[in-house]
Amino acid sequence: MSTTPLAEPIAFPEPAERDVIARAEVLVTSPDRNFVTLRVTTADGVVGLGDATLNGRELAVASYLGDHVVPLLVGRDAQRIEDTWQFLYRSAYWRRGPVTMAAIAAVDTALWDIKARRAGMPLYQLLGGASRAGLLAYGHASGRDVPALLDSVRRHLDEGFRAIRVQTSVPGVRTVYGVASQPTTTGTRYDYEPAQRAVVPAEEDWDTRAYLRHIPGVFEAVRGEFGPALPLLHDGHHRMRPVEAARLGKALEPYDLFWLEDCTPAENQEALRLVRQHTTTPLAIGEVFNTAWDYQTLLREQLIDYVRGSVTHTGGVTALRKIADQAAMYQVRTGFHGPTDISPVGMAAALHLGLAIHNFGIQELMPHSPRTREVFRTSYTFTGGYLHPGDEPGLGVGYDDEAAAAHPYEPAYLPFTRLHDGTIHDW
Repeated sequence: MSTTPLAEPIAFPEPAERDVIARAEVLVTSPDRNFVTLRVTTADGVVGLGDATLNGRELAVASYLGDHVVPLLVGRDAQRIEDTWQFLYRSAYWRRGPVTMAAIAAVDTALWDIKARRAGMPLYQLLGGASRAGLLAYGHASGRDVPALLDSVRRHLDEGFRAIRVQTSVPGVRTVYGVASQPTTTGTRYDYEPAQRAVVPAEEDWDTRAYLRHIPGVFEAVRGEFGPALPLLHDGHHRMRPVEAARLGKALEPYDLFWLEDCTPAENQEALRLVRQHTTTPLAIGEVFNTAWDYQTLLREQLIDYVRGSVTHTGGVTALRKIADQAAMYQVRTGFHGPTDISPVGMAAALHLGLAIHNFGIQELMPHSPRTREVFRTSYTFTGGYLHPGDEPGLGVGYDDEAAAAHPYEPAYLPFTRLHDGTIHDW
């Protein structure tokens, strides 16, 4: 009786000596806010950077990388980006989650940076080349009252923005997300960095009914001042129940929003069915998502119009490219997350990806502080309302160790919110 011999496994060829990962370093610095950066160096000295910043939980990702991922990287082939992504995702058994996916994102982005630097071209060229000349960006206007908000919109237009996110205080509520002139424990602009340096998070208050009464009048005033053509956006910041989100979306229809963002917590994806049934206001979701699985129902049922993921929090360039391609099948466009808790490394990666994909929609832009720009040297530009990643090889971002060392880690947390009866609410 004959037997079939077991097939011998096929081994990968040994990597070229120059492509072996010789060193991976986890770098933590805090110029105005905390950043976690992974620096990967090949045997021949090519360096790649990846952003691993997770606002308010930075050291969890730093530990995940330093204690568990870095030992797995040394000796691997830096050229095998997809294989490394799958290895880090599948070998841990405990998949997904913001800490895991931020760590994988940092590795993935650093390897893409290395590959593009070695090729001598900007990353977007390796991703298929430019699909557009520039990336439309939106800025963040805010005010404690309507006159202050209108002044903020004017300032952003003077700075070159051609699309504006509008946030305003709500009568009867002390502090509201995204309003720059509110007091903070650090004295910094709230919409630059709402995370405040402290050992515990700051407490804020909230009243949804007051918010729903107030916001339509705000957009009526903005449209009355700036006309119908200016793209206007608004962030609900997860604070509405589905029926409340549907009510707001319908109330804002006369003001032709570019999008209404995070109108309700999207962990309950079916909730968007109710919102969609009652409003034609475009919906943007996803800045707190970290895998393609989070978007599955929303895309398949066409419940959103823009995906809000970031390279930093969604598994890197490799993963976010796949999400964008999946979204394109349903005519959904991108609106990648771009606050200041995405480091300039993560921002640059988003710009390269956005320039290359076909279904780009808009890019959030919150300019980083001067001290942050001293640590991270960048080549991307903002001109005439449009961003461009630049044409330096790789991501076009450098890291200054000396400048970074002057800003050690300090605990900082995003606020949390209570209703007026004391109940903790979504922030």
